Amino acid sequence: MNRTLQPAHPAEAVKRPGRWLALSVLVLAVLLVAVDATVLGLATPYISEDLAPSGTQLLWIGDVYSFVIAGLLVSMGSLGDRVGRKRILLVGATAFGAVSVLNAYAHTPEVLIVARALLGVAGATLMPATLALIRNLFHDPRERSLAVGIWGAAASAGAAVGPVVGGFLLEHFWWGSVFLINLPVMAVLVVVGVRLLPESRNPDPGPWDLPSVVLSLVGMVGVVYAVKEAAAHGFAPATLAAGLLAAAALYGFVRRQLAMPVPLIDMRLFRNRGFSGAVLADLLTILGLSGLVFFLSQYLQLVQGRRPFEAGLAELPAAVGAVAAGLIAGRAARRFSVRAVVSGGLAAVGLALAALTVVGQHTGYPLIGAALLVVGLGAGFAFTVTADVILSSVPGEQAGAASAVSETAYELGAALGIAVLGSIVTGVYRDFTGPAGTPAAAHESLGGAVEAAAGLPAPAAGALLDSARQAFVDGLALAAGVGAAVLLAAAAASWYLLRGQRLEDGVEHP
Repeated sequence: MNRTLQPAHPAEAVKRPGRWLALSVLVLAVLLVAVDATVLGLATPYISEDLAPSGTQLLWIGDVYSFVIAGLLVSMGSLGDRVGRKRILLVGATAFGAVSVLNAYAHTPEVLIVARALLGVAGATLMPATLALIRNLFHDPRERSLAVGIWGAAASAGAAVGPVVGGFLLEHFWWGSVFLINLPVMAVLVVVGVRLLPESRNPDPGPWDLPSVVLSLVGMVGVVYAVKEAAAHGFAPATLAAGLLAAAALYGFVRRQLAMPVPLIDMRLFRNRGFSGAVLADLLTILGLSGLVFFLSQYLQLVQGRRPFEAGLAELPAAVGAVAAGLIAGRAARRFSVRAVVSGGLAAVGLALAALTVVGQHTGYPLIGAALLVVGLGAGFAFTVTADVILSSVPGEQAGAASAVSETAYELGAALGIAVLGSIVTGVYRDFTGPAGTPAAAHESLGGAVEAAAGLPAPAAGALLDSARQAFVDGLALAAGVGAAVLLAAAAASWYLLRGQRLEDGVEHP
């Protein structure tokens, strides 16, 4: 934090007036990003019908946002440490709202993909800044644990509000309206944030190294792209070239950070086993969850025939569980242990995903709802505690860069999850056998099959839909099984890496 902005006495820093009101502004930023991420799944069938994207384009629409965020988070977190976290948060929120309009009125798949990428650029400024500001607002570790829990609960609440509000909008307006709900949230965030948020930055930041920014972007985007293409089409020469380029860029990035007197991110942080374990747990958890969640909304609507609003309500148990767990996670980690709470949470999520491997076209809601509730509880415990561990592992002046590492793991895991698990669903789905005269578009996506069936005679349409839905469900069950294996592996890794890790109890004196 900029020393000129700090109170003269540590007690004042611990009890900064207005810190909880300031937290409410940061919660709005989290809601902004979480709502945008969750409404897309509900809107996907409508986007498929209106823009007619190919299966590959549909995956790009879903994951390019995470690709770009993953590539820029470290750079933007470090930039916030240098120019001011409040400033970059407010600029990013304004840009996020403006680009949401471009998303809403995209008229081709290509335009929507570009708009989602630009939204990722704006989104990359928000998440590291919110966590970094929490690190500098709350110097009492117990208060900070509660603040991080509220921050995580807000993300989960956004995941709940997004589908419900999005479902309501989709039943009354066109699919672009789901992006426009960002605008009022952004407006409140900017107007209130200008008055309530304190500015903070690294007092001795060093230069913002452009070559490091480029290497980070090329490396992260290249890795995710190579994994996505390998999962979908195998190891083609272009895929291997992209992977090698990405590996070379990341190697160059790490070497450059180690050689710089003031790097964008201090790579020595990874020597801290607790920091590394928390980051790895985040990455593997989101990888196991994200691909499944991306396709779950399509399952609820296109397979089980639920209306968008009903599908949104059906996903509420996950958010309810995550909110409840996030608010007590810090207390639980202090009473038991960090590794018990994180590993136990991840194992619970893995077992819930394993239960979804038996899902069928007509599976009753009690199984789905119970699994989603357990997923939310487990993820809420794990994510809240790992975020707290990451924040408490670094000095306050490096909070932005460290928060960016946490968020990079999250977004990279999301992109890899959609790429790998999404490709599993798509790969199984494309092999279904339809009746004679089935259009090629029906094999690209389930939304395409629903649209194609509308132009066929009733017997052929019924046969097409039944075959396509069964193939989609088979792919979803396989993806759930892979996700469960990843989560159980993450639980085991966390139990080892977080051994002896504890949350702070003493008051921090800045």
